[in-house]
Amino acid sequence: MTEFWEASFIENQRMWGFEPADSAILTKDFFLEKNVKDILIPGIGYGRNAKVFLDNGINVTGIEISKTAIELARENDLDISIFHGSVNDMPFDNKLYDGIFSYALLHLLNESEREKFIRDCYHQLKPGGYMIFTTISKQAPMFGKGKELGKDYFEIMEGVKMFFYDSDSVEQEFGKYGLIETSEIAEPHKNMENKPPFTFLMIKCQKEG
Repeated sequence: MTEFWEASFIENQRMWGFEPADSAILTKDFFLEKNVKDILIPGIGYGRNAKVFLDNGINVTGIEISKTAIELARENDLDISIFHGSVNDMPFDNKLYDGIFSYALLHLLNESEREKFIRDCYHQLKPGGYMIFTTISKQAPMFGKGKELGKDYFEIMEGVKMFFYDSDSVEQEFGKYGLIETSEIAEPHKNMENKPPFTFLMIKCQKEG
């Protein structure tokens, strides 16, 4: 899996560019409204979603499995702390954050990995803090394609496995972690306007406090 993502990051940079995802912009607005000042971004990639937070005075720490992605981030002047490693190995520090934002990562994990990842993120929130996940929906066109591995879980191409969420699975996996809102968002390919948008869910939670 690591090898696949290392090989794909140059292509991803071409496809996505450095414009932040719409869900990152919405999350930035929400974090500013809630006075969130210090966030963790697991799966920060080459940093396209980090700058929108930094430009608005929010401190960012990242986690990224791909050395290639971290090198691309550094080449593009993203001067922040980034832990090199898998989100499966969280936590990387004992710090508690005001907010956590995870984009297009959760659905790439299997059931036990998702459970640990959600729990680890929740545990790294300060009391009253927020975590927001953008993850793929069953409304996405690739749902049901490829090899079925389990309920709503498919290998859509060799080495790429995805779990597709709906309201029931969101409630099942996030219900005990302060789930407050789920909304649908269509994420456009900002550098490739001829491609149809991805259909994502934005899942918002708040830690008791």
